[in-house]
Amino acid sequence: MARYTDSVCRLCRREGTKLFLKGEKCFSAKCAVSKRPTPPGQHGQARQRKPSEYGLQLREKQKARRAYGLLEGQFYRTYERASNMKGVTGENLLSLLERRLDNVVYRLGFAQTRREARQLTTHGHFTVNGQRVDIPSYLVKTGDVIEVREKSRASVKFKRLLGEDAPVVNLPKWLTRDKNTLQGTVAAMPARDDIDFPVEEHLIVELYSK
Repeated sequence: MARYTDSVCRLCRREGTKLFLKGEKCFSAKCAVSKRPTPPGQHGQARQRKPSEYGLQLREKQKARRAYGLLEGQFYRTYERASNMKGVTGENLLSLLERRLDNVVYRLGFAQTRREARQLTTHGHFTVNGQRVDIPSYLVKTGDVIEVREKSRASVKFKRLLGEDAPVVNLPKWLTRDKNTLQGTVAAMPARDDIDFPVEEHLIVELYSK
């Protein structure tokens, strides 16, 4: 499977915003976007032309795709599924992206980045309603209980998530988690207001609708 192996900071600089691909390091003053707010490459500091309508749509799609860590084919299939659902296609798309198991693991604070969450999920460290699930694209639903497997709890990675020194997690309203447990629950389906990622989803819909 194709993987991006270059510096992830280049992706943030290309999109002109923090995609939080390096977890806690993205909050540092040394963040590449803060230090060099220009696109990567030898011509990145050159005067920027006004982007075309297509360029704006493309950048918005790339920003969302890279933030959630999907390949082009995966992202487009998610869009097709969203377009076949009832409701607003753009909001359906964001809801499907948020409901991915790797994103839920990240949102619950079990991983620092979505990339790490995807790796941990693939390695089988989590269960959904008591059943081991190792598919990052698995879509959770209301009432699902996501939990760290009993065999995985002894690892240093998950031990640091418990106790008084556990990192503070800013949970979205549609998820719940007790700070002293390694278990989270999907309280509701994610609504548009619950998604804090700065994206104009209507531009993505316009791009794919051509």
